[in-house]
Amino acid sequence: MEDLRTSTLKFFTDQHLCYADIVPPAQVRARIEVSVLSFLKILNASNPAISDLPLIQRKLSNSRVNHSLLTELSYVFLSNSVSIRSLMRPNAGKAFVRVWKVMEMCYQILLQEKRVTQRELFYKLLCDSPHLFPSQKDVNRTIQDLVALLRCSRYSLGIMASSRGLIAGRLIMQEPGKEAVDCSVCGSSGHTISGDLSLLDKLILNTDARYIVVVEKHAIFQRLAEDRFFNQIPSILITAKGYPDMATRFLLHRISRAFPDLPILALVDWNPAGLAILCTFKFGSVGMGLESYRYACNVKWLGLRGHDLPMLPDQSFVPLKTKDLQIAQSLMSSKILQENYKEEVTLMVQSGRRAEIEALYFHGYDYLGKYIAKKIVQSDYI
Repeated sequence: MEDLRTSTLKFFTDQHLCYADIVPPAQVRARIEVSVLSFLKILNASNPAISDLPLIQRKLSNSRVNHSLLTELSYVFLSNSVSIRSLMRPNAGKAFVRVWKVMEMCYQILLQEKRVTQRELFYKLLCDSPHLFPSQKDVNRTIQDLVALLRCSRYSLGIMASSRGLIAGRLIMQEPGKEAVDCSVCGSSGHTISGDLSLLDKLILNTDARYIVVVEKHAIFQRLAEDRFFNQIPSILITAKGYPDMATRFLLHRISRAFPDLPILALVDWNPAGLAILCTFKFGSVGMGLESYRYACNVKWLGLRGHDLPMLPDQSFVPLKTKDLQIAQSLMSSKILQENYKEEVTLMVQSGRRAEIEALYFHGYDYLGKYIAKKIVQSDYI
């Protein structure tokens, strides 16, 4: 497998940036066939062996940050350190076999010219190999292993993003040859973002908005959409209902590319998890570093922030949990945070408490829109 690894690294990566290609099905099938033939060649050699699988390492230690000299855009990407999936290593045999099983499934999907969601693939694998894939997490991790092995995107493997995202506001989207969707008349539920990246890439977009507001929480998105905040401040509202899925990030990037002058502002809870969500939109993520860097956007932090805290009642604050402190430590050690973001994290940890956006309702249900509008008008974002 050493020959395959050298060849793969040579053709699909460089010493600075490792990436997953967006390639047509025939090329993906060819990469799978090369992997299988290389495996069989070594297995049938005069000194037969079971070759290891060389994967680009998806760890913080293998990540780098690119800061553009021409724009404010920065993103996280992976360098070329390799980790190994081996059948011969203790407790690693299942992970090795899982990669081959998912590779087989993806080959069949591509042959049939189909696309499946990760959830659909999980149920197929659960029925076919329940001892290998007892949970969705096992499938998700193995898909990323396969992306790291073949250096092609998840979508190229025939796997669609399972989108949770919603969009509302002053945006008209139209698939070629189909009726346009006016996102300002979709009500408080908004318009569901498709998981089909090819479809999202073909959308014809029109807007008279002046801002894009990324909202961490579904309930806050619903409140703003119901209050038609986008008429008060001409804007587009978008949410992934928590940590962003690839389809929501793809559409946000697509909109920002189509309308590069629109500021992208994030409304998140004042806690480490809220900032981590913002940073995923802004920089990408290590876990999906081979492809997610493509969709990094220059997102600014609107709120909640430290100087907003005096307007919140004391009873609305809750203590930081162990998980919060772990996320804070990860953020501070990631080398991606700008100085004013680090100051916010430091304040969170020193105060030992967190605050949610909903605490603004202390001033009335209509205060949220006023709060956002005031901060936008005053350019109070970082």
